[in-house]
Amino acid sequence: MTFHEKLMQLRRERGLSQEELGFELGVTRQTVSKWELGQTTPEMEKLVELSRFFGVSMDELAGNAAPAPQVEPAMVYPRAFHYEYKSERTLWGLPLVHVNIGLGIRKAKGILAIGTVARGIVAIGAVSVGVVSVGAVSLGLLAIGALAAGIAAFGGFALGALAIGGIAVGLLALGGVAAGMYAIGGFASALRIAMGGFAQGHIAIGEAAKGEFAWQKITELTRADFADIRSTILREYPRIWTWLLNIFAS
Repeated sequence: MTFHEKLMQLRRERGLSQEELGFELGVTRQTVSKWELGQTTPEMEKLVELSRFFGVSMDELAGNAAPAPQVEPAMVYPRAFHYEYKSERTLWGLPLVHVNIGLGIRKAKGILAIGTVARGIVAIGAVSVGVVSVGAVSLGLLAIGALAAGIAAFGGFALGALAIGGIAVGLLALGGVAAGMYAIGGFASALRIAMGGFAQGHIAIGEAAKGEFAWQKITELTRADFADIRSTILREYPRIWTWLLNIFAS
């Protein structure tokens, strides 16, 4: 677009006649007409006045397009993932299945519950409580997790009647470090019977052993030694379960 076309466009947008525009600028109608016909060009002083009057830059007045405004790109944030399903069928007032997973704390409660925090007959989650519980932190009759507590517990740290884990504490504990009424592990400490690399208990059996009754060098023990261990256990704990006796004195 040329200067004379731009001038005509701006004047018409303002609803001005050539005579009215000339009055504003202190020139005649004929002068404005010559500008718009491209016969003459205003002096620099009049160009500045036109620019101020119409509120446009000199560059725009010359017919050049106005620079596009800088628009910051919109930030697009991904929607947080979330999925939840709850079955309509219930048992004992609980949905048969409740799955609630996604970012953040998602609670689930059902016969089968899966969520960040899960409670149910079978519970699976970061924190889970149930008859059967699986999670980073789990509590249940059968608990499996990094930190597990239950009747039977399996985990990095396990606490239960039967505890199996890196660190195990229980009635019967088996683990790298095991402590309980009965303990088997790399380091085993028990109130009654301990067996392991290092064993400490009332009855202790291990490569190194410390107790009221102790047998060391476990890998070198003979049948006669194990028969002696068996008779000692039966004498000290006559009501011990047979399967448990066989673990320590088979």
